[in-house]
Amino acid sequence: MFRVLRGFVLPEAACEAPESSAMYENLFKKLDLNEDGRVDIAELQAGLKALGIPLGDDAEKKIFKAGDTNQDGKLDIEEFMNYLKDHEKKMKLAFKSLDKNNDGKIDPSEVVQSLKILGVDISIHQAEKILQSIDADGTMTVDWNEWRDHFLFNPATDIQGIVRYWKHSTVLDIGDSLTIPDEFTEEEKKTGQWWRQLLAGGVAGAVSRTGTAPLDRLKVMMQVHGSKSKMNIAGGLQQMVKEGGIRSLWRGNGVNVVKIAPETAIKFWAYEQYKKMFLNEDGKVGTVERFISGSLAGATAQTSIYPMEVMKTRLAVGKTGQYAGMFDCAKKILRREGMKAFYKGYIPNILGIIPYAGIDLAVYEALKKTWLEKYATNSANPGVLVLLGCGTMSSTCGQLASYPLALIRTRMQAQAMVEGGPQLNMVGLFQRIIAKEGVLGLYTGIAPNFMKVLPAVSISYVVYEKMKENLGIA
Repeated sequence: MFRVLRGFVLPEAACEAPESSAMYENLFKKLDLNEDGRVDIAELQAGLKALGIPLGDDAEKKIFKAGDTNQDGKLDIEEFMNYLKDHEKKMKLAFKSLDKNNDGKIDPSEVVQSLKILGVDISIHQAEKILQSIDADGTMTVDWNEWRDHFLFNPATDIQGIVRYWKHSTVLDIGDSLTIPDEFTEEEKKTGQWWRQLLAGGVAGAVSRTGTAPLDRLKVMMQVHGSKSKMNIAGGLQQMVKEGGIRSLWRGNGVNVVKIAPETAIKFWAYEQYKKMFLNEDGKVGTVERFISGSLAGATAQTSIYPMEVMKTRLAVGKTGQYAGMFDCAKKILRREGMKAFYKGYIPNILGIIPYAGIDLAVYEALKKTWLEKYATNSANPGVLVLLGCGTMSSTCGQLASYPLALIRTRMQAQAMVEGGPQLNMVGLFQRIIAKEGVLGLYTGIAPNFMKVLPAVSISYVVYEKMKENLGIA
């Protein structure tokens, strides 16, 4: 992408010179189209496009946000040069961290090694594909000049940018809480970016769950009552509106939103603690160990907030006026059924973490590797649509695998509310469903569950990006 910089804007002599000021001045003149001594966002976009370096609005806005220190909407020569010099320092540190043998070049094996340390396993061939987007002279190694030219106007400064492209993020909230926690770099932890990302993800999840709450409540109603009443999607929605009005479609959503914050915080804390148990001699954690740590962290978080899961189900299944709210629901459950009621369905819920997280990550890794093998010719950045597609597909496959356990969990949570119904354990309930409804009975309510995936992903992504922008996350 940036080969034009070396041949046209950044001559070889300038690239090799220790002082970059003249090079940056020359580049500033190329971008200052109206020659007024300042570059605005439109000139930056037009100038970079003319030089064959179209970055896209997001990257260009980040450059302006970092460089425009006096916030007048334009970059003068001093601001422009200060930004690039500061950016170059970061690029140099990143280059040195990747150059494991200190020979002044980055080769595919060093890319594989660096990504493995960060929790991403790729093959040598895939590493070569990544380097092709940076390698200007076709040597299959990247020297400092090539690295700087490639990342000069890219807000990403290191190989961790590639990890961030492909990091299996839990930002894509589809209403389930069985995902592996996010992985944060040491830099993100030191700068406080981690809590901003968690906050942005939490707000995105809250908005997403609220937007898809009617479908979520319909799923719960079909899981509990669907087999008896032969409830379908249209009939179920009509029945809920008729029984409690439009507002009843959001019944139980309050608890579903409230539990995001404690669950996320506990999951993140527990993940960091469990990872310490699996550190190897080099102080690193392998991929399998990360998965085990993530699963244990998910189980810890679910154990802590599980009473809220039970309340969410009870509120969703409850009739109008049955509960005055979350606290009234908790009080009535405690008084009538005792403390044990808050952990009904706990075992199938915990067991569901393994198939969900395992298949979710396995499918995501397979899709990622396929894309890197076949399509990563000019850049390691797959783009928003590819990432959303991979995340949505992997999450959906994870849901499909764990859905029978989720159905049994929900029925166990709501058994006490079904008049005349037996109070069965997990095995008994499973046998009853198979005997009375067949194997398909284990997937009752899955249609509205799948219907909410696309809108949930779309809403959470858009809100997350807006929150990142407002919180100053790069």
